[in-house]
Amino acid sequence: MSDTLKIVLAQLNLKVGDLHYNLKKHEQAALTARDELHADIIVFSELSLTGYSPEDLLFRPAFIQATEDALRQLLATITGIHCVVGHPQKIKDKLFNACTVFYNGQILGVYQKQVLPNYSIFDEYRYFSPGSKFCIVEIKNIPIGLCICEDLWVNEPVKQACQNGARLILSPNASPFELNKPQRRLATIRARAQDNKVPILYANQVGGQDELIFDGGSMAIDATGTLFESASFFQEALLPITFTLPTLHHQNNDAIDKNLSMDAAVYQALVLGVKDYVEKNNFKDVLIGLSGGIDSALTTTIAVDALGPHRVRGILMPSRFTAEISNQDALLLAKNLGIETQTISIEPTYEQFLATLATHFQNHPKDATEENIQARIRAIILMAFSNKFGSLVLSTGNRSELAVGYCTLYGDMAGGFAVLKDIPKTLVYQLTHFRNQLNDVIPERIITRPPTAELAFNQRDEDSLPPYPILDEILKLYLNHEKSIAEIIAAGFNESEVNKVVNLIRKNEYKRRQAAIGPRINYKAFGRDRRYPVVNGYKG
Repeated sequence: MSDTLKIVLAQLNLKVGDLHYNLKKHEQAALTARDELHADIIVFSELSLTGYSPEDLLFRPAFIQATEDALRQLLATITGIHCVVGHPQKIKDKLFNACTVFYNGQILGVYQKQVLPNYSIFDEYRYFSPGSKFCIVEIKNIPIGLCICEDLWVNEPVKQACQNGARLILSPNASPFELNKPQRRLATIRARAQDNKVPILYANQVGGQDELIFDGGSMAIDATGTLFESASFFQEALLPITFTLPTLHHQNNDAIDKNLSMDAAVYQALVLGVKDYVEKNNFKDVLIGLSGGIDSALTTTIAVDALGPHRVRGILMPSRFTAEISNQDALLLAKNLGIETQTISIEPTYEQFLATLATHFQNHPKDATEENIQARIRAIILMAFSNKFGSLVLSTGNRSELAVGYCTLYGDMAGGFAVLKDIPKTLVYQLTHFRNQLNDVIPERIITRPPTAELAFNQRDEDSLPPYPILDEILKLYLNHEKSIAEIIAAGFNESEVNKVVNLIRKNEYKRRQAAIGPRINYKAFGRDRRYPVVNGYKG
């Protein structure tokens, strides 16, 4: 028999919990790999049958049973090609994160993930028991070892497989995107291949799942740690790889390194995150409050790139504090993008609120209360349109604002998906410049004008906050790197500014608990990455 294998890495966009949909995707991919790419093996991603991660669906016996039924259907349906399929495996009172290798209805081997991640967004010990054994399957005289995702981030599982005869490692993965993750991922897989002198084929999933974005980038690494082939990022792919002992063979020498610039990667991640959240939740279109500011402009542009202009609607809601240039810039943006807009003044409603509360607020000076009323009126209008027409409201606040609470609860925080939730203000500007390099859609005045909430006359963000470049550096040190106040001050930042920023972060934890989810870009993003108590007396 031949010792050459053609292997296809299936980089698919799956739906968590939609077993019928995922089953069909598996069947279609396997048929294409078999009949068009003439593959011997197709490797799907981690928990591919259920999508990653099913979270507490895994506690439901009926869901586990349905997954087992779907796996049996795959075994009965797909013939003529070896399949590596990811799925939960129930054995007595234990659940494993597993993958099964089968051919023509026969199970050739089952591997149970040994290294379960339990940090950052990962919570696998909540659901799974760790496996303890290697699994080697011989296909066309080639002994193949299996490892799943986190198994590759330590050396032992690959080493164990190789010591027991594996000449090739196949690895299903569900590795989500974050800044610099593709580079760290590549370096890790290279190290495993070099340490064990074995080729590794890495199949990652792609697509948005709640706040997580899976970027794909499936790849083949040879025994020297050389990248032989890779799939594109942020799109589905069936990547064919030819393997003959003892090495791999190039498929496309000109298309190996598909790494994107940071701005391009983040922008594509946001576009994919919006597209999948809207479509997988069956929303027909989205609504955005257009203010003429840079956050709403970038959010709207991302939405149009994700969904097309016919599925994006902008609502202008000016007040007495709205500058005419804000309306002009918002309308010019809408024209450039080709989206429909409507203008609804909040002034009559705002006047009525002030009149209603006047007696109760007499002898009290105006403050943020009156500013927040405006934001909440706008939220009511957006949510009314959402209820009436079934549209999803995209909120437009950025990470910097959310960190320090420079946003209105039940006001501009209202919405179903917060597109810029994990994007610092300085990165908002970078992404805007990046997008305008593709084609100039965001008016220059939106970019150059000092940011303002326009909830009072002559208001600027810097009246309340440090300049954004300073603020974002303090936030990075405190939130991402978990530096103390003393360490941040020692790094050269102004003591009063650092104390103010950290105090605002602490005071506004309750707001972040109630914020809409949004695409995760940063390590230590707000949400599952960062779980701080709302009632918290620590001040360091």
